[in-house]
Order: sequence, then C-alpha cells, then structure tokens
Amino acid sequence: METENKDSLYCYKHPHPSVTTDCAVFGFDGNSIMILLIRRGSEPFKGYWALPGGFVRMEESADEGALRELREETGINNIYIRQFHTFSDPFRDPRERVITIGYYALVHIQEVKGMDDADEARWFALKDIPTLAFDHNHILRTALDELRKQIHFEPIGYSLLPETFTFGELQNLYETILDVKLESRNLYYKIKQLGILEQLEEKTEQTSRKQASLFRFNIDKYRELKLQGIRVDF
Repeated sequence: METENKDSLYCYKHPHPSVTTDCAVFGFDGNSIMILLIRRGSEPFKGYWALPGGFVRMEESADEGALRELREETGINNIYIRQFHTFSDPFRDPRERVITIGYYALVHIQEVKGMDDADEARWFALKDIPTLAFDHNHILRTALDELRKQIHFEPIGYSLLPETFTFGELQNLYETILDVKLESRNLYYKIKQLGILEQLEEKTEQTSRKQASLFRFNIDKYRELKLQGIRVDF
C-alpha cells in the first residue's frame, strides 16, 4: 500500500501543466540599466536569446527553483529576487502546457561570473533587446513596469550600485529606471530625508577642476525601510 501511494504521489487523473520560473536580471553599468540574457542551445527557439530560467523541481518551491537557476547561470549565491507575475497563456510554450512564474533580480554586474548552465550569456542595454524566445519580451516589459512601480516603495539602489558612489550616479540610476529627468536638489532632499545615505570624507574627481562627494548606504536604515516600505514621489 505504501508503494502504491508513493508511486501515485504525483499522478493525477486530470491534465496538469508544467511549471517554470523566468527571471529578468537587472544590472547597472553606471550609465544604463542592463538586462542579462542567455542564448538557447536547444529547441524550441534554438539560437534565440532568453531570460534565465527553467523548470521547477518536484522538491522545490518556486523561489527555490528561481534562485537555483540563477546560481547556475550567474554564479551569484545571494541574489535579491522579487516575484511579480504569473504567465499562463496556454500557447506560450510550443512543447506543452507550461505556466511560468516571473521574477526580477537586482545584481551588481561585476559579481556575475561565468554561466556554466547557458550556451552563451551577455548583458544587453534595454534599447538593444532583441526578439526573445517564448513570451520573454512580454515578461521583460512587465518586469520593468513592476521595477518602476517598486522604486517608489523600496530603496533598490543598494542592489545595483557599487559600495561607494556619487550622488550623480544614484540620480542617473533613478532617471534610467524611470525614464525621466529629475531635478537634482529635489531628489537629494527626498533621499536625504530617508536617512539611508552616509556621506564619506573622501571625494572623487569628476573633472580636473571639480570633485564629487562619495556616499554609501546605511545598511541598517536601508534594511529597516525595506521591511517597512516607503513612498517616494520623484
């Protein structure tokens, strides 16, 4: 009886779909928001670029599956991910009925290592995104829309900027994500009110005549706000 129950544990009489995770991995190179894509080495869509992802294993949760795939394809162990949508068009995968759970991840570009589990991997600027496999262009657009919403409620810069940075780099990050031009003094006031920045004594040379102050995030305050949630209108 135990053997019968074990054998039929995942055998249901009604048809059921497979489940995958797909992740839009965002990075920032100092000037542009970048997206990590992998080139598919097998059919369907062999040779096409796609978002990192794969099938969820029987013993995994969706989050565990997404993190495993990213470890295998980026080499990063501690990745910030956020689940944002489920994509369930019956015809989104030509092989079979596949429902995918969408995530986005925020990473430091420098920390992404070799992609052992991908045929090829490359960072693309958003303006240079090619036609992707499956419905991944739609997933990416949805992920970007969600990132633009969350930037008002969550201090995301820590996951994208280097350890020390200028305020100009922080402003550039926000402007790139939101695709708007922000007024520097107004943005500085709003970020300062959050208490998440620490100004350092050291400075960096922007030009031969001008130096820019360096900042870093106050990690404790940053994590506190991340848990509480914020609302910043830029």
